[in-house]
Amino acid sequence: MPGVPPVPRAAHDRPAGGPLAYLVAAVAGCLVGLVGGSFRWCLARAEVLRASLLDTSERLPGPGWLLPVALTATGAAVACAIARWVPLAAGSGIQDVEAVWRAEREPQPLRLLPAKFVGGVIALGSGLVLGREGPTVHMGAAIGAEAGRRVRMHADDIRLLHTSLAGAGLAVAFTAPLGGVLFVCEEVTRAVRARLVLLTLIGVATAVSCSRLIVGDRPVFDVPHTAAPPLVLLPVFVVFGAATGVLGAGYNHLVVGALAWGDHLTRVDPVVRAALIGAVVGLLLAVDPLLVGSGETLSERLLAGGALTATVLAGCLVVRFLTGPLSYAAGTPGGLFAPMLTLGALWGALVHAVALPLLPGWGSGPAPASGSGTAAFAVVGMAALFAACVRAPVTGIVLAVEMTGATTLLLALFTACFAATLTADWMRSEPVYDSLRARMLGRP
Repeated sequence: MPGVPPVPRAAHDRPAGGPLAYLVAAVAGCLVGLVGGSFRWCLARAEVLRASLLDTSERLPGPGWLLPVALTATGAAVACAIARWVPLAAGSGIQDVEAVWRAEREPQPLRLLPAKFVGGVIALGSGLVLGREGPTVHMGAAIGAEAGRRVRMHADDIRLLHTSLAGAGLAVAFTAPLGGVLFVCEEVTRAVRARLVLLTLIGVATAVSCSRLIVGDRPVFDVPHTAAPPLVLLPVFVVFGAATGVLGAGYNHLVVGALAWGDHLTRVDPVVRAALIGAVVGLLLAVDPLLVGSGETLSERLLAGGALTATVLAGCLVVRFLTGPLSYAAGTPGGLFAPMLTLGALWGALVHAVALPLLPGWGSGPAPASGSGTAAFAVVGMAALFAACVRAPVTGIVLAVEMTGATTLLLALFTACFAATLTADWMRSEPVYDSLRARMLGRP
């Protein structure tokens, strides 16, 4: 209309560098795949080394348990010192990716990458209850932003590459390409924009392809076929999801509370504090390796229908519920996703073990049927707890399916994740990464 000034286009609606942006995303995706695949390979080797040291400690004369205590305490202290050198290397990094998308801060320089890689390998390799996905997402975002800078792209296009390659990082961490794309749309941006989706698709495709050269192409968990639960049990999954929403709200509160507790210990040097936290985790490592670490071995055992008594499941659940936030408060590189998924699997297996006599005609028969029921509740628990904590139910469902191949559980997953998300919202529990982003930016 004459006399009416044109409405300026939103920053994220500007052309994303034309065809060049897609070429840059493809090349950067290859780098993300190689870096993320190498990170996973190093963590696998570190886990083997940790198991070897545990075997050695059991054969040592005297108090051999001091070896795992010293190992984890030293690892936590060194990883914390690295994060102090590059401050934003501490923690998950997903909150930083979200802040960059919202133009609340600038993308991090490439020096974040070695700090996150080395610090993450040391922290996770020493046994802290942390996950590989946060560092991989953050490293992917840093690679994407640096690629945009190298070809002198517009600041808005650099932000697009930063965000899309973060999704590629998540896809590499869990060998979950669709989960990486949904993570960008549902969690980071909370919007579906055509150019961003296209950049993420090409970045994820090249990243996962390159990572498979290092870690292979098998799913994260080798889960046997899981029978679909009868439709009559869907109300059970509604109740299960609602209870999981309460658990997720409590876990989020504990994560933020542990960080606040660390802030109040002003007289204790952060590196010393990390060493003390590491010593506690190391003591648990000496008791049982399944109590600490990312939890992937424990999750695989549960998803395979491994028989653990309700008492053992409850004990593991309580320990990991507390040590996950405690490890995050150590200030080392490391994510929340993987421990959260293990906690959900434990919760699901515990609920199944307690409710076993009440489940009509499914999961209560001979061993194979019972194992199938345990695996089903473990898978649904993983996705539902993720949905409650992160408030990204579709991403949680897709991650669970891509990691386990349990497509027969989709109806149960939909039902439980709906109930978990609704319950966490009803409790006014803020999504964990919203809380962490506000804390990072110094907001009340």
